[in-house]
Amino acid sequence: MASDSGHDDAQYLAGSTVRVAILRALDRKPRRPASLTDAVDATRTTVQRILAGFRERRWVVKRDGAYHVTPTGERVHDAYEDLLSEIDRADRYGRFAADLERAGADFPAAGLEAGDLTAATDRDPLAALDRLVELIRTTRGSDVRAVSPIVTSQYNEAARDALDAGAEIELIIDREVLETSIAEFGPATDRALSDERATVYVSPDPIEYGLLRYDDVACVVAYDEHNNPRCVFETTDETVVRWVDERLASLSAGATPLSAVVQESSAARE
Repeated sequence: MASDSGHDDAQYLAGSTVRVAILRALDRKPRRPASLTDAVDATRTTVQRILAGFRERRWVVKRDGAYHVTPTGERVHDAYEDLLSEIDRADRYGRFAADLERAGADFPAAGLEAGDLTAATDRDPLAALDRLVELIRTTRGSDVRAVSPIVTSQYNEAARDALDAGAEIELIIDREVLETSIAEFGPATDRALSDERATVYVSPDPIEYGLLRYDDVACVVAYDEHNNPRCVFETTDETVVRWVDERLASLSAGATPLSAVVQESSAARE
């Protein structure tokens, strides 16, 4: 656990952009106060005061008239830059992470290290939907495994095109999606039952986020509270690929083939 003094020193550095700029400048090379004044656009008095604070904390030392960052000062600098990078990452992936956490997905934090994110915006509210449809269409000739909490005409048309181009698709949906598919997308449901390259499973539990797996790519789709696709995260990172594969295996283990569910429903109505 960090000490109170450590917290105070962190506040000291983060509390001034000039302090950060000076430490950053010294991390690059030793400088004299006059050089720092020009580099960070601050008064000489301000620079001298900050250098005194750094010396007090032993982040810098003065040698031959120039200030040199110490090994501990270098570590403080690097840790602060890493923190800024993480905050930038949190800002970029915040909505994606929040929507997945709301759905209880338990997405691995390490999975955000590398990947491409397409997010819906006020100016382009269909960006995530359009990207996912494009991805489904590009899976032609691939073995595709997917999970979806919704069914739409765009998804069905993209899946049809992928199947026509030689893809093999295994899809997991929940019972609510199945009911919607039967009621509104009869031809797509019929094809899912008759096409040997299409295999659909029905999960007994509600599905609240999407997955798409093909070739070496893993995609995770976050939906908002109204089941609108908001973010599509694509990556080949092993952490996410492994997580998606585990999720797919877990969901498929508890799911029932579509044909069996339809037969049960037909028998119940008779």
